[in-house]
Amino acid sequence: MTIDFEPHRTHLRGVAYRMLGSLPEAEDAVQEAWLRLDRADPSDVANPRGWLTTVVGRICLDMLRTRASRREDELDPQPERVAATDPEQERMLADAVGLAVLVVLDQLEPAERIAFVLHDLCGLGFDEIATIVARSPAATRQLASRARRRVQGSRPPEAELASQREIVAQFVAALRIGDLAGLIAILDPQVVVVPPDASTSEIHGAELAARNWVEGAAAFAKFADMFTAALVDGAVGLVMAPKGKAVRALRFTFADGRIARAEIIADRAELEALAIEELSERAP
Repeated sequence: MTIDFEPHRTHLRGVAYRMLGSLPEAEDAVQEAWLRLDRADPSDVANPRGWLTTVVGRICLDMLRTRASRREDELDPQPERVAATDPEQERMLADAVGLAVLVVLDQLEPAERIAFVLHDLCGLGFDEIATIVARSPAATRQLASRARRRVQGSRPPEAELASQREIVAQFVAALRIGDLAGLIAILDPQVVVVPPDASTSEIHGAELAARNWVEGAAAFAKFADMFTAALVDGAVGLVMAPKGKAVRALRFTFADGRIARAEIIADRAELEALAIEELSERAP
């Protein structure tokens, strides 16, 4: 079995950019991943994208550690940043991460940054990430939670928030009436839905995710008024919090004006780790 690298290049460049905040360095990381693939035996790789994402994560961690060491030697606390001077970088800055979050990511420790990006933005499990950062899965979860709380403090620009709120409003409206086409329209074609039960498989793809939600639309309609729009770890999401205590949350990641990732969170410990900020208007 051979892995065709090119279909994954754009994804890997985006992952590396989120970690490094520098497009040239991201390109270097992707090129190194290509070289490692050329030297590796991928015959037993069941998930090529996941495997390549893990490889890029290890490369980026090494680069971040080298960068941190170099800054200490130079006594220069300022992060290296490449200005957004070309269309590709402009597009990447406008994606799910956002410029404000990239600034905060620069302030995180390398392991925190890797854990947060790979889990929250790329969907890798903590068991996989733990092997990259050389921590236990539990410790890796804490790294991501700590980073998430810091990232939440960087509120997205109002225009970005307004766009997210509109998408979430459309999501709720479509779900209330079981509007399959309406749901598909606001989902990224490669959307990932993470269920609250770890024993249940993730759902991949807009049509499958929308159909799954439509099947549960009647049940949702009974509880729709209990959900409120809120900032969940820095992005607009939905929270059910009777008597002020969160019992369920939907954490969304947005890309290009659509929902790219939806995590349904019901575990008490995970809910307590979320950074939730109320928004003024109630979810429709």
